[in-house]
Amino acid sequence: MAVQTGLGEPRGPWFVSPELDPDGRRRWDVPGSEREAARRSWRGRLLSAAAVVALSTVSGAAAGTWAADQDAPGPAAASAAPVPAELVTAAEKTVPGVVSVMVGGASGASASGSGFAIDNEQHIVTNDHILARGGSGPVTVETSDGRRFTAEVVGREPASDLAVLKVPASARLSALPLAKPNSTRVGEPVLAVGSPLGLAGTVTAGIVSALNRQVRIGNGRHTAVQTDASINPGNSGGPLVNARGEVVGVNTAIATIDGNGSIGIGFAIPIDQVQQTADTIIGRGG
Repeated sequence: MAVQTGLGEPRGPWFVSPELDPDGRRRWDVPGSEREAARRSWRGRLLSAAAVVALSTVSGAAAGTWAADQDAPGPAAASAAPVPAELVTAAEKTVPGVVSVMVGGASGASASGSGFAIDNEQHIVTNDHILARGGSGPVTVETSDGRRFTAEVVGREPASDLAVLKVPASARLSALPLAKPNSTRVGEPVLAVGSPLGLAGTVTAGIVSALNRQVRIGNGRHTAVQTDASINPGNSGGPLVNARGEVVGVNTAIATIDGNGSIGIGFAIPIDQVQQTADTIIGRGG
């Protein structure tokens, strides 16, 4: 049975599938044979969609297998596609500006996710649901080189599932460049950067699968960028960047089967929405 879930530790906002009622209940949740027929119909559509998604996962798979295949003899090495140089460069530029976000802990609630520097004032964008799950406890960020800093919560916007943090100037985080509004295109390569399962500095590759997908983010429905780059719990709040190293969105939600990890359908809040919300929060909170 399909489960739609968000990212991070905690789980984030729910992905709104065409098969869900506005309140999130499955439309096939009806008694008897009608329920089974609906479920079979849905599974048929899922398999068809999976065939399409499989075509787009090649770029992500290539990024993960290239290094291992370089030393392999014979046809295997010959068939492995090299990682595009621009993606390697984009990853090198992005990782230093991405942090792990840890909220709460000790005897209270705790949560973790990711975030990234949005300006030279050491403001960090992340998902609000990470702070909410952490019980609004103390926030700590860890940089790509292992340094830890206590972060100030500048402001939160639950309706859009975004929050802004700030760390001391001594953190010296590299602000990530933002893509121009409406410049993202279906089919372009992207990287998801963050701390899935606590593995800081993880980079996965894929493409932009679709634009303007309707998902439930925060307290309402919003449009999102869909990607097949592998994103999992802990990636929440991290950047989705293009081959130029520009942030095109904030990774926020995924669809899963039976709640088990990424199936190549992830969603990011578009960067134009992120920038507008972040600017408003920073303007209010300094």
